[in-house]
Amino acid sequence: MKFIKRLFVFTLVCMILGVSAIFAMYFYVEKDLPNVDELRHVELETPMQVFSQDGKLIAQFGEKKRIPVQFEDIPQELIDALIATEDSRFYTHYGVDPIGITRAAVVVAMSGSAKQGASTITQQLARNFFLSNEKKIMRKIQEIFLAMKIEQLLTKEEILELYINKIFLGYRSYGFGAAAQTYFGQDLQDLSLSEIATLAGMPKAPSTMNPIYSPERATSRRNIVLMRMLEEGYITQAEHDAARNEEVLSKYHGAEIELRAPYVAELARAWMVERYGEEAYTSGMNIYTTVDSKLQEAANTAAIENLFGYDERHGYRGARENAWKEGQAPLSSDEINRFLRPHPIYGDLRPAVVTAVNDDSAEVQVKTRGVQTISWDEMKWARPFINDDRQGPAPKTASEIMTVGEMVWVREKEQAATEENPEPASIWRLSQVPEANTAFVAMNPENGAVTSLVGGFNFVHNKFNRATQSVRQVGSSIKPFVYSAALDNGMTLATLVNDAPINQWDKSQGTAWRPKNSPPTYTGPTRVRIGLAQSKNVMAVRVLRDVGLDETRDYLTRFGFDKADLPRSETIALGAGSLTPVQMAQGYSVFVNGGYYVEPYYIERVEGPYGDLEFQAEPQTICRENCTTAVDDEFQEQDLESQYAPQVISEQTAFLMREMMYSNVWGGGNWREGTGWNGTGWRAQSLKRRDIGGKTGTTNDSKDAWYNGYGPGIVATAWVGFDTHTRKLGRTSTNRNLGKDQVTGAEAGARTAQPAWVDFMSVALEGVPQERKAIPKNIVRVRIDRDSGLLTNQFDGTSMFEYFEEGTEPKDFVRSGSSGDIYSDSDGEELF
Repeated sequence: MKFIKRLFVFTLVCMILGVSAIFAMYFYVEKDLPNVDELRHVELETPMQVFSQDGKLIAQFGEKKRIPVQFEDIPQELIDALIATEDSRFYTHYGVDPIGITRAAVVVAMSGSAKQGASTITQQLARNFFLSNEKKIMRKIQEIFLAMKIEQLLTKEEILELYINKIFLGYRSYGFGAAAQTYFGQDLQDLSLSEIATLAGMPKAPSTMNPIYSPERATSRRNIVLMRMLEEGYITQAEHDAARNEEVLSKYHGAEIELRAPYVAELARAWMVERYGEEAYTSGMNIYTTVDSKLQEAANTAAIENLFGYDERHGYRGARENAWKEGQAPLSSDEINRFLRPHPIYGDLRPAVVTAVNDDSAEVQVKTRGVQTISWDEMKWARPFINDDRQGPAPKTASEIMTVGEMVWVREKEQAATEENPEPASIWRLSQVPEANTAFVAMNPENGAVTSLVGGFNFVHNKFNRATQSVRQVGSSIKPFVYSAALDNGMTLATLVNDAPINQWDKSQGTAWRPKNSPPTYTGPTRVRIGLAQSKNVMAVRVLRDVGLDETRDYLTRFGFDKADLPRSETIALGAGSLTPVQMAQGYSVFVNGGYYVEPYYIERVEGPYGDLEFQAEPQTICRENCTTAVDDEFQEQDLESQYAPQVISEQTAFLMREMMYSNVWGGGNWREGTGWNGTGWRAQSLKRRDIGGKTGTTNDSKDAWYNGYGPGIVATAWVGFDTHTRKLGRTSTNRNLGKDQVTGAEAGARTAQPAWVDFMSVALEGVPQERKAIPKNIVRVRIDRDSGLLTNQFDGTSMFEYFEEGTEPKDFVRSGSSGDIYSDSDGEELF
């Protein structure tokens, strides 16, 4: 009895000492414990995402991948798997599992080190948010006290939700939502039981037990999770067996990018960092750009296919590298894969190794696509490249083009469906990385929203954005702005300007300036409408002289152009000024929207991680009725701060300019009566629309090729050129292997850039009703003589209707029997 009393007293003393030690330990570490109240308002670090205006994912930025899920969206199987594996008494303990602690303590006592954990899910949450992963007794004590405080603060459901969204699961994935996307490319709710068990087994060692690093270890750990779920009664034996027999198949999945617009994504990223700082990367904010997914895809296809077309017609530059050379043993399939691994993929363009060559075909092993066949039709373009102006003879067999062991570039194309093959199939084409480059931009002329933008051949290949950063000479693309100044200076579409050579001595240079038409043909006195539509260089110079050089440069600033980019030289009329493609689209928008300057913008709105609106664009609106603003004589910086877009040219001038650009596509006259003529943009007639117009642009020596044009509600600009300003786009000769529709001759805006514009517009205007011509007030239409531009009473092929701003129409009638040769121009300068 005495022994029992002593044992009882000893036990009681131990209990008191133990409780006192716990309290003492708590007060000792309490000052260092973080405030768990922060969990009530925790903001998980989630990546920043960029979307098109219609919700297609363009890009994701941020060090940590996280896709937050709310508790009601978490699959019950995942909750069961985690509880069965990590914390089977989760719903009954208060943050600490005494049985687990006792088990861990025995291991420590026997081994002398903390080899086994006893952490509950709540303790793991405490460690993930507030502590490190080091295995030390003091850290474990802090973890225990934090877990108990968390249990007092949060419900079990809130604890589970935070744990599932916070835990690191390898490959920069934080939370099970991100892990589901990373390892299986699916949403968490769409995973199978086997895939859920695989993820649930990873918290123990996410870097080495994930199914990408080690499928074997991941499978073994998955089986343990399934066994625990069976033992706890969460799944049946049949479910266990079915999931256990399922093979663990996993590969790395990035964010599910739905729309290829990397140059737009980079613009959005830079804008966000400038506005919100580096925290933007982990803010979870969603940026909705002004890009339309349909138009962006159309721009991608049109611009890049057009660039490939330019590159291929100039010849094949051959393989630049060999996997093995003649006389060496060929590589195995696995060795070829290893050889190709470091070589990048540029969009649809992939590296491949030639494994067999026949007379009219070749076999290639393509990076990540296996062995493919290239038919003769997909390689017969590949005559040798000599220089930008010369190509070698057309090949006759595949062996003239490729050799076994060479590394080549190929791209996958979709073959059009036929009656025999109604399902479109993929074919592979020999290709190469283009040395020239391209840019394309389309915008809404009513508000400046950029609806599509291509900044170059490929963002991985080169991140320089040629649409916004590349300042290039614009060639004849500048002429509409010069002619607009002339219309505001009293000229009309029927005014005659002398299309005759100019020979002017330049004292400062000691040479004569002799601008020439391209082609060098001259028609004498010619109406202004024809001069712009056919891009007559000497007429543009004379129009500039009529307005005045300084007056023209001042006038061009109305369109948002910087005067510093416009040289004080008459060569400005021929395109010596340098602008970006976005600036060109912005300038042409003025003509299309009735004379208003709209600032291009790319960001439509920004939403927080929970859908709250952080930013909403407020573009300037065009006010056409009951407005207090008048046409600005000069574009002013303060105009951009106004609610309304400034009107920089009159509605009447804008209409007349559209008329001239309409003629650039559709020409004029009557072909049956022998008076028909085409503009330089006649290739756009294939669109079969009478509500389009535009202007070609080619610089000296064809270093830059442009096409700028419009359709209902859209303006688009295409550019092609080399990044180096010294290299010419060159010319091509006929390839006898190709058909009659091939492009040959000197490269120029119409041949080199306009095809991209036409292909884009064929998609952009699909389903858009033809827009009727809206004639503004104070515009009159009178019948004039084609040759003189004067009034006429004739109703035959010598006459036509022309538009004039009221008060500028001709007052005199052409003399009966007179011809177009009614002007004396002995010195070549009387008509400007």
